[in-house]
Amino acid sequence: MPVQNAKYDSRSYRAFRLLNTVILLGVIFVTLFPFLNVVAKSFSSEAAISAGEVNLIPKGFNVTTYKVVLGDSAFWTGYRNTIVYTVVATFISLVFTTAFAYVLSKKDLKGRNALVGFAVFTMFFNGGLIPNYILITNLGMKNTIWAVVLPNAINVFNLLVMKSFFEGLPHELEEAGELDGLGTYGILFRIVLPLSKAIIATMFLFYAVANWNAWFGAFLYFDDKNLFPVTIYLRNMLAGVTTSDSLGGGTADQTQISSNLRSVTMVLTSLPILCVYPFVQKYFVTGVTLGSVKG
Repeated sequence: MPVQNAKYDSRSYRAFRLLNTVILLGVIFVTLFPFLNVVAKSFSSEAAISAGEVNLIPKGFNVTTYKVVLGDSAFWTGYRNTIVYTVVATFISLVFTTAFAYVLSKKDLKGRNALVGFAVFTMFFNGGLIPNYILITNLGMKNTIWAVVLPNAINVFNLLVMKSFFEGLPHELEEAGELDGLGTYGILFRIVLPLSKAIIATMFLFYAVANWNAWFGAFLYFDDKNLFPVTIYLRNMLAGVTTSDSLGGGTADQTQISSNLRSVTMVLTSLPILCVYPFVQKYFVTGVTLGSVKG
């Protein structure tokens, strides 16, 4: 033990820890800089943004664009729609993925390899954009919530991770449950799921982020603007479809709005996910690690 302590207190190890800390801090800074720059620009004046003076600290602090965007009814309609779509789609995805993964984790299941192969096949091949559009339309799901929450209900990567996690659970626990008179659903709900909080939280984060940021499905299947999620609002900002003129305001306000409209919209659309992440982050590494032990 003294030898080991001397090793960790040696000059070379202290130098390694210092270098490692510096590198990791550099990675953190490079990762956070774009987002912090966007936040700073969202609170900066038009003159400072045009002059390229904004980096990490806002200059010429103002909230004009925030007031105008938050006063736009289309923004709040999109926000409400996004929340509904995300909650419903994430719940459906968790239910389908958990059920399918639990079935695939049973090695004595007949046709198990065929089911796994079928799932993996969809990772590389799909029907294509036009056939999918025709299918959704013929099923009567166009301009309904089901057009955006059902087509991508199961992500195959998440399915395989969850399957590996279930395979890693001690089989003796399920056998004990059977001896106590529990059926398949009893074992799943009373034994397996309580032990799977880490992987479920991880899948919740994956699906929630993906559904919150999704926009193409809504863009493709929705004709009614009242059904658009907030990501379509952001997409229109970036594409220049919605301008400061359409948001109102005087000439001076329009100049200010046009300078940081995109930054403000990106901050407002990213904020909910940033608020949710700290509550599930503690499960994130554990869930992915445990689910990646087996292939």
